Amino acid sequence: MTHELLTIGRISVDIYPNDIGVGLEDVQTFSKYLGGSPSNVAVAAARHGRRTGVITRTGDDPFGNYLHGELKKFKVDDSFVTPVPGLQTPATFCAIQPPHDFPLYFYGRFPTAPDLQIKAEELDLDAIRDAKIFWSTVTGLCQEPSRGAHIAAHEARPRAGLKERQHTILDLDYRPMFWASEEEARAEVAKILPQVTVAIGNDKECAVAVGEGTPDEQADRLLAAGVEIAVVKLGHEGVMAKTRTERVVSAPVPVDTLNGLGAGDSFGGAFVHGLLSGWPLEQVLDYANAAGAIVASRLSCADAMPTPAEVTSLLSERGRLVPDSAAAVSSAGETVPEGASR
Repeated sequence: MTHELLTIGRISVDIYPNDIGVGLEDVQTFSKYLGGSPSNVAVAAARHGRRTGVITRTGDDPFGNYLHGELKKFKVDDSFVTPVPGLQTPATFCAIQPPHDFPLYFYGRFPTAPDLQIKAEELDLDAIRDAKIFWSTVTGLCQEPSRGAHIAAHEARPRAGLKERQHTILDLDYRPMFWASEEEARAEVAKILPQVTVAIGNDKECAVAVGEGTPDEQADRLLAAGVEIAVVKLGHEGVMAKTRTERVVSAPVPVDTLNGLGAGDSFGGAFVHGLLSGWPLEQVLDYANAAGAIVASRLSCADAMPTPAEVTSLLSERGRLVPDSAAAVSSAGETVPEGASR
């Protein structure tokens, strides 16, 4: 199978409280979900009808079995997901205190985690090379052997060798607890950027990657590094995407925020769908923005990823333009194949 999206990196069990608005110490009951940003992105894109897969590792334990089951449930290829003997599947706890406070607590990731034990020699480089879109994250660069595997994966699909509508996306998801310093992270990102066509991050993440500055200055530095599309999230002001010839800003899509975690992954999966569909950048950004807003209004991450019908419904409600093929998906209930009338 040729994947339309193949991601690599973090996976975990998200343990989220059923009690909203209280600190973790006061939570009485929890529910578990598939988690981990690259895995969530694969789920999000699969919800839009895309053929997706994840390259990652779990523990050889019941939680690892659970994650395999969840990936299959969401129609994500799990053939590149294998266990690491001696390590436990990580769990991530959070407190949900809307609208802005969602602290994360990582368990089973220190000093290492199974998904940081991906080795270069284990990679199916043909699958990585052939994928329409390959998605990795900065977190995957934080330690060996994962770092070497990520570099090998990117070197296997050089930017100059990509075909039309093939993209290599780097999620600039800098998480300070996984790094000795911002300078270390910036040095590792610099090794990857020469093969990247799309970089996505918020102000802080872009600052770690290319230095402090205005969103436009950060986007320009990413473009100068060779990236074709620089996406800078602007918080309450929405999100901007910039190419060498175009600058687009998508205004926020207002919702009542329940859990802000997972919104960025929903954005990513929808952004991938828009790129693969060949939509204008403005429509890709609006569609992804709406998809992210929907997940922000829900409790979980992977289970909350919206369908095309839900995204187009929100766009219509907010008076935003609905891409033609997305409208066709919503009315027909199935994905429009690539190359079909748009």
